[in-house]
Amino acid sequence: MAAAALVWSRGELLAEHAYARPHAAAGRDLHGGFDANGTYVAPRTLHRWPAIRAWQEALAARGFPLVEATTRLLSAGSYPNESQQKLLLQHGLGETFWNTLTITGVIEARGRLLIDLPAPDFQKIVVEDLSHTATGHLTKGLLTAHGMDEGGDPRTRLGAHDEMWFAIRDLVFGAGAYPLPEIPASIARPDGGRLAPLLPLAHEQLLSLLMNVLMIEIRAENGFAFTQRLLADPELFSDRRDAALLGHELVERIRTDEAVHVAYLQLVLSELRSVTFVASDGRRVPGSEVIDPMWATLVHWHAVESPRLARTQMRDVLHARIRAHADGERLVAAFEALA
Repeated sequence: MAAAALVWSRGELLAEHAYARPHAAAGRDLHGGFDANGTYVAPRTLHRWPAIRAWQEALAARGFPLVEATTRLLSAGSYPNESQQKLLLQHGLGETFWNTLTITGVIEARGRLLIDLPAPDFQKIVVEDLSHTATGHLTKGLLTAHGMDEGGDPRTRLGAHDEMWFAIRDLVFGAGAYPLPEIPASIARPDGGRLAPLLPLAHEQLLSLLMNVLMIEIRAENGFAFTQRLLADPELFSDRRDAALLGHELVERIRTDEAVHVAYLQLVLSELRSVTFVASDGRRVPGSEVIDPMWATLVHWHAVESPRLARTQMRDVLHARIRAHADGERLVAAFEALA
């Protein structure tokens, strides 16, 4: 493989396709666009996808696999589950689903912090040359492109994932159907002390951020499928079927966009697992000894601890919300029977 295929400029990694038609939906001008065949094309992927595939092939050629980064890591389903959420919607109790869509949009908007993230250079603590890797391009466009996908390019008025989730919400419920919910301060793993004390703190913090974001993206994939099933259900949103189907399509476009995020984050962790770190005390440490235990800790938090905590925190709130219904006690019993 030619070395040129492994080195890309910031401008190239942020470059757009020449869209045949811009992306607009639900009264919003949005990022991405459509090719001549009418197929949706994710924003800033003209060179980003070819670059990621080239780096993946280079890693494989060195004999290193990609770390596991699929929904197979997840052991807990959504709460409320699909049947419970459907019960709520069929009885006019849409606030829970409204809140989910709203919170998702707000959290997506927070992703814009990646645009100007002051990330440390991993080359300073890695023996091998990173110039031909995804890791070496984190601050050369990969993080910026990710942030723009989530929260929008500040140079344009085009809506990104935050606006797309708000559009989906308003399509099926109407704008302002419920009060804005309280937004969690963070859905990342809380700070429980250092996980990679061999590394400088700034590099450990960036690693933790990338791992948390990757696990959030993996969890989001389950959420996308969950949301699409509800929107496609002919027994739901019966007075807004066309709007619900458009919402379903918008979720699919978000899924298309998010695939590139999972791919590059998985690749960066895999690359760093393959290299040799220079520890703060000067020792040389195999990357797997740093990445594997740290990744296992973050996976356990997102796959086991976080869902359990969320269920505990939400259950009483949901019961109170259901009991406010005229047939509340019966619906609480029915809700729990579907658990």
